[in-house]
Amino acid sequence: MTARPTCEASAAAASKVPEVTLAFWLIKIAATTLGETGGDALSMTMGLGYLVSTAIFAAVFLVVVCAQVRARHFRPLLYWATIVATTTVGTTLADFADRSLGIGYAGGSALLALLLLLSLALWYRWLGTVSVDSVHSPRAELCYWVTIMFSQTLGTALGDWTADTAGMGYVGGMAIFGSLLALLALAYYRTRISRTLLFWAAFILTRPLGAVVGDFLDKPLQSGGLALGRFSASAALLGFMALCLLLMPQRAAARARH
Repeated sequence: MTARPTCEASAAAASKVPEVTLAFWLIKIAATTLGETGGDALSMTMGLGYLVSTAIFAAVFLVVVCAQVRARHFRPLLYWATIVATTTVGTTLADFADRSLGIGYAGGSALLALLLLLSLALWYRWLGTVSVDSVHSPRAELCYWVTIMFSQTLGTALGDWTADTAGMGYVGGMAIFGSLLALLALAYYRTRISRTLLFWAAFILTRPLGAVVGDFLDKPLQSGGLALGRFSASAALLGFMALCLLLMPQRAAARARH
């Protein structure tokens, strides 16, 4: 008779999300920056507009998130493709709400923050936790990806509001969000604040950081950017992500014990 796998091994194999390490955060920031440059490339450079671009990215998001939910094991490329899909649709959706609908950055940020809190509240009500360690069932995964999509969209609005409306500029925005992330890292190592709370706070803040970094890379010099071009910046970010995945292989997170 073959021995049954241990509960711990089975739990790890069932996890569908990556272990949260330094590599995770580096790739996450690159992916959110790619969402900004890629979303703007389609909506602005190619002239498709925010609504059409949102429809295209939303269709891509639905395809990859369905593939992610149906997958039996953690697949790094599929996981990060889904993250990129959420951040590109988040970019164009936030721009559509802020600019085309005239809600403005402050109004868009408030609305998206409410939707994000609602998604977390429903997730907690249904499953009793919002920890990423619990993402090992289709229902939990759907809650996870809906929450991520709202967080990515909120991050776009926050980044644009900070850099443009608040007048901080791209470098100022990077300094603000980078400093906030550093404080969260310090809190992780020096305090007993809920790790779940710190994770989601950091996850949300990486998106506005990516938004201002993306704008800094592709905006004209006279606007405070580096004028690298949206397609060139997107290609460079894709290459960086591929290099990170190659040099720092991702593994599945351990499943929470109940």
